[in-house]
Amino acid sequence: MDEVACPGCGLSMPRRDDAPPDGYFNTSRECWAVYTEVLAAEYSDAVLFGQVHQLTVDTYAMQHAGGPHPDKSVCIHLCGLHLVLDRGMRPTAMPPILQAIVARMKTWPHFDPPDMRLARTAFDVAVAKSFEEHVAVVRDWAGQVWHAWREHHAEVARLVGALT
Repeated sequence: MDEVACPGCGLSMPRRDDAPPDGYFNTSRECWAVYTEVLAAEYSDAVLFGQVHQLTVDTYAMQHAGGPHPDKSVCIHLCGLHLVLDRGMRPTAMPPILQAIVARMKTWPHFDPPDMRLARTAFDVAVAKSFEEHVAVVRDWAGQVWHAWREHHAEVARLVGALT
């Protein structure tokens, strides 16, 4: 069977002609399909949604930065990872804070994405066998992705500090 490697994370999956296109993130259709399965699991469980959904979204976005992904999106998702992973904020507290940052930003900096071939991808979350494993894998994945962006941590922290 023909396999397709995701340009963002490197996940290699069998080609799926029925996979939905994304067009926004630097991702393959096949990787995007896996990510939508993860989102469906989180949307179907309110507690799971509250525990990790924002972290899942920010992590996927940052692992798939590049290509047509706009600077505004990259910046705001980096801010989200910073607030949860460095400042210890709850993912459920993030949307209004991120909205406030968007409202205050006049121009969006460009952050060159690092190589995102990491140990974790959305696939690892999709195959989690329990609520606890799903949460643990998302947190580990987020930590790996945030660490990969370490070159930009100081600038992201400065932006968040100036805008919150």
